Amino acid sequence: MASEAPIVTPQCPQDWDPRSDDVIRDPLAAYDGLRARCPMAWSGLLGWTLTDNAGIRAVLQDPETFSNSVSRHLSVPNGMDPPQHTPFRRLVERYFEPAEVAGLEPELDGIARELAEAARGAGDVDLVSDFCEPFAVRAQCAFLGWPRSVEARLAEWARRNEAATREQDRQALAEIAAELDALVVALLDERRALGDDAPPDRTTRLLHEQVDGRRLTDAEIVSILRNWTMGEVGTLAASLGIIGAFLAGHPAEQERLRADPAAVPDAIEEILRLHGPLLANRRRVTRDTTIAGQPVAAGDRVTLLWVPANRDPAAFSDPLAYRPERDQSRNLLWGEGLHVCPGAPLARLELQIAVRALLDVAGLAPQPQATPQPAAYPASGFAFVPLRLE
Repeated sequence: MASEAPIVTPQCPQDWDPRSDDVIRDPLAAYDGLRARCPMAWSGLLGWTLTDNAGIRAVLQDPETFSNSVSRHLSVPNGMDPPQHTPFRRLVERYFEPAEVAGLEPELDGIARELAEAARGAGDVDLVSDFCEPFAVRAQCAFLGWPRSVEARLAEWARRNEAATREQDRQALAEIAAELDALVVALLDERRALGDDAPPDRTTRLLHEQVDGRRLTDAEIVSILRNWTMGEVGTLAASLGIIGAFLAGHPAEQERLRADPAAVPDAIEEILRLHGPLLANRRRVTRDTTIAGQPVAAGDRVTLLWVPANRDPAAFSDPLAYRPERDQSRNLLWGEGLHVCPGAPLARLELQIAVRALLDVAGLAPQPQATPQPAAYPASGFAFVPLRLE
């Protein structure tokens, strides 16, 4: 979102600003208030902002009117519409089939337990920097077959990218993207040079994929891998920070999940419904229409705010209560419709493995006189989660 200039439409009111003091101080309350006050609001930074569950689900089910093609940069397949989107989406989905990701479980479990043991040894930790971010980076590199030598660089890029996005620093964002692109191209060239001796990992496989009877271009492969790294690392780390902060404040729930590990998946879905790790996505309006009673014109940009939509009382009974047994069919954690998250099977596996490892290795408790610090727009979750691992 930060890679493009803010949208300016003088004839529209400035209903809200995601960088305002009230949003920074308490993002969840601010987003809930916006949804209750004005479910289709205007922001000079985001354009039209939609916050109610039913309205967002209607947009997701109408990709002809609400296009995903919102950036001048290539985005495979997220930034594509049918028919271009269809073959790329079909290709990407194969990498996240259940049988495909299940084989990663032993390696991911080893990573999670190693990091959890190290964090417990430290005692008082920032869960975000000491566990969540390292696990997210190492897990994604394991998925792609990338060497340990690139993990530190990827982690640093992720931190710089978040800071540049927050500051709307387009030059820094372009530099970070170019650095990551150069790394990916170097990894591809390395595999090409190895020929039949190249590692049989997912990065190598992409070199041999075809769409419409032709090989993928390097630009298309780079776009896919950028999404699977920079796009996923931040969201996975944010998810784990949210879950860790929640469980630290609910020791009885920790004990329940330790006694019944099969309950972990439902707990994760509900915790992340209450506090989503991904704040927003964008759409471009292709024809004049109306959303939540607000007329919008062809060419307008609409930002979908997932977080308040998943806390909408019109979609969930007693929405701020933690009920892991509740019906999650309206939970937009993974999106819905044509662009529902293809990587959800892998993300769910990663989250379940990481949470079980933390619960097995340590008890999670808040640090005395220290509280989690909310992440600032455009991030969600927490920038800092001080915990005591016992």
